[in-house]
Amino acid sequence: MPRLKDKVAIITGAAGGMGSAAARLFTREGAKVLLVDREEEGLVKLANLLPPEQASYFVADVTDEAATKAFVAAALKRLGGLDIALLNAGIEGEIGRIDEVPVAAFDRVMAVNVRSVWLGLASLMPAMRPAGGSIVITSSGAGLRGSAGLAAYSASKHAVLGLMKSAALEGAKDKIRVNAINPAQTRTRMMEAIDAHLNAAGRTGDPAARIPLGRYAEPSEVASMMLFLASDESNYCTGAAYQVDGGSMS
Repeated sequence: MPRLKDKVAIITGAAGGMGSAAARLFTREGAKVLLVDREEEGLVKLANLLPPEQASYFVADVTDEAATKAFVAAALKRLGGLDIALLNAGIEGEIGRIDEVPVAAFDRVMAVNVRSVWLGLASLMPAMRPAGGSIVITSSGAGLRGSAGLAAYSASKHAVLGLMKSAALEGAKDKIRVNAINPAQTRTRMMEAIDAHLNAAGRTGDPAARIPLGRYAEPSEVASMMLFLASDESNYCTGAAYQVDGGSMS
């Protein structure tokens, strides 16, 4: 039987590599999904690849409170409920030393990566209280250690782990589970942009060689962990961060 049969899921950052991989996997496993992103072209392209009876999309800026409330309401109205949410939207921001990156760039990273999670939790948790649910937040390996040149990004990914743990405690009595994933380098647009910048700055050697498994993750491999945490198979899992990192933190 499909692992998400009759489940309804919201996926933010759905037009990106990990979000789109999760959308494809979740629909294969029986879920109805609301795809959320600010990039309409990417949403339309993804929606057209999915069964029309299982997928719809909502163009939204996840840093906006009214927009967040609107896409949660849309899931309830269009799809008839809400069981799962992947708070996956994120940006890397400007790459540079702390004293080189403008404050406005720091603020933008914190808005997309942290404020959006706060707003998502604030709207999702009341919607899930009647029946419970699973919320999965995308953090990063950078949420477990420092990242030279990506301090704002690293700070934001540490911050969402604090939000996850607090939300898990608040949601437990209502059977709302909240977990996070910490992917390491994954073959996405974001990773390509970071690698291009570092290579232009003179990085030498193969960065994948520093990963014990010797390669970057595929988005589908990250989506598989999202699926586990979204499904009933992880019913006793809440308040934890799960690494998908090829052994990078070992």
